[in-house]
Formats: sequence, structure tokens, C-alpha cells
Amino acid sequence: MPWTATICRMALGISLDEVTFSRRGFCTSNPDTQLHLEAAGRAFLSGYNLALGLPELPDLAHQLDEIDVNRRGFGYEGAAMALALLDHLLPFGGGRFLVFLNGVAARHTYMVHVGYGWAAARLFWLRRNLTRLLRPLDPLLGWLVIDGFGFHAGYFGWRSAFNRHLLPVPLPGYFLRAFDQGLGRSLWFVRGGDVTAINETIEAFPEPRRADLWSGIGLACTYAGGVSRSDIEMLLRNGAVYRTHLAQGAAFAAKARVRAGNPTSDAEMACQLLCGLAATEAARVTDEALNELQVNDSEPAYESWRRGIRQRFEPCAGEFSGAIPRPG
Repeated sequence: MPWTATICRMALGISLDEVTFSRRGFCTSNPDTQLHLEAAGRAFLSGYNLALGLPELPDLAHQLDEIDVNRRGFGYEGAAMALALLDHLLPFGGGRFLVFLNGVAARHTYMVHVGYGWAAARLFWLRRNLTRLLRPLDPLLGWLVIDGFGFHAGYFGWRSAFNRHLLPVPLPGYFLRAFDQGLGRSLWFVRGGDVTAINETIEAFPEPRRADLWSGIGLACTYAGGVSRSDIEMLLRNGAVYRTHLAQGAAFAAKARVRAGNPTSDAEMACQLLCGLAATEAARVTDEALNELQVNDSEPAYESWRRGIRQRFEPCAGEFSGAIPRPG
């Protein structure tokens, strides 16, 4: 109904200005990186605002596929956020998110789960009932919703999240770890890819939280990119203690891009440096770890999967000597 779409856009629409560094208060020493990351944010909001128009899902997918291929995943992520919000706010026609996830957006499943986390962050009753939120979702990938929740907390509340280390809600057990993975991803944007500032920010956190933050950085610098080879080399030196976590995050990003068919030169470079592998090979590592996944009662299957990926990078994860692996 056109009038419903108009009301949804008026009530829930978000201006593209909301993702500018000046609006968010983000800082970076590299104007090119700023433009690169702002473009990713605009792609997200473009997808979000498109979905608020309540198009049929095949039509929505067609519109999303017109977004630049390198940023298309962000568009699907934004659309997922909008559809999840509509499912919970409109009195009719629910189920849009799951139909989208399992249908036209299946290639972007990782980004779509993360987008649901943005919606959860915006709805009080969802973020207060995170366990119930995960029940209808895939028990493995559902944790990406909490990752998305963490990204939202850092992106929109970075002063509380990074300066005071405050949490938006109590996060029991593994919820905090999944949250921190998304929080780490947001730090890539908040610090504008400044690897020195990123290292200083993470070092200020309690030690038990740092590994997951570094994992998020590995994912973000690979998927979002926007920096030079020398920046990734410095990132690797700064995070040498957490090298397998950086590699695991990079491999996840590679898998997301390979599955969606939207590889980038930034992802290729980051995988070669952080994983010592080409992006397609790093993505294959995630598949191998999943095929050999052994679930136990001590941790969620999602963490067992992540741990299996890290273990595959351990042979090259000894004390960091400053030698950066080169492709070839």
C-alpha cells in the first residue's frame, strides 16, 4: 500500500548524512579512507531506505543489485535492518526478514544476519530479550545478530563504548564475546582506519575483551577496506599477539564476499597479509573448519567454528618477527 510505505519512510527513514564522519564525530588522518567508509555507510542506508518502501522482495533485490557491487553487501545489510523493524512494528504482513534471508538475499546471509542486529539495537524489547531473539534463527549464524548489535553500539554510541567501555544492556556468557566482535568492526569506522588509534583503543580495554575486538578489526579491514598495504602491515604488527584472531576475522570477510560474488582488491590484499592466503583460499578455510566442526557443550557451535578457523592459522602465528608474508 503506497500510503503505508509513505508513513514508514516518514517515521523510520534515515538521512544519508547520518553516516558522515562530521555527523558521527569520527576522526581520521586519511581523507580517502573517510570517503571510502562514508560510501559504505551510504550504501547501507540506501538499502535500508529502499526496503522501507515496502516493495515486493524480488523487486527490492533488483534495486539492491543496482548498488555498486563492492558495496552491495552493505545495501543488503541495511535492507535486512529495515525488514526486521517492519516485522516488529507493523500490525500485518510479518515474516519479511526470514523470507528475505532464505530467498533473494541468501547469497548475503552473513550481512543479512548482521542487519537484524541493527534492528534489535533500535527496539528496546528486542535488546532486552536477546536469547529469545535468536530462537527463530540459524543456531550457528544467529550469533551474527549479536555482532550487528555490537556494531550499532559502537557506531552510534562510540563515546560510551570506547571511552567508558559501557554496555547498552547486560550481556551474559557468550553474548558479550559476539557483541565485542561487532564492536571491533565498528572501531574500524569510528577511528577511520587509523591503525595507531585502533591499537590504542583496544589496548585500553580489559585483556579478556581484546581478542574479539581484534577479530572484528580483521573482518572490517578486509570487508570494508579503505587503507593501504602499509596500514595493514602496521595493523598486523600492532595486533601480533592476536594474529590468529585477525586472520579468522579476515577469513570470515573473505567468505562473505566469495559467497556473494563481490570480491575486492582490498579483501585480497588483507587476506594475503593477515592470512597468508588468497581471499578464495581464506574463504575455503572457513568451509573446511565448518565441515570438521565438533560441537561441545562448553561453547556455542559458532565459537567452535571460529576456534577451528584460528587453529588453521596457528602454524604461522608464532612470535611476530616483523616479516610480512608476500603473495606469490
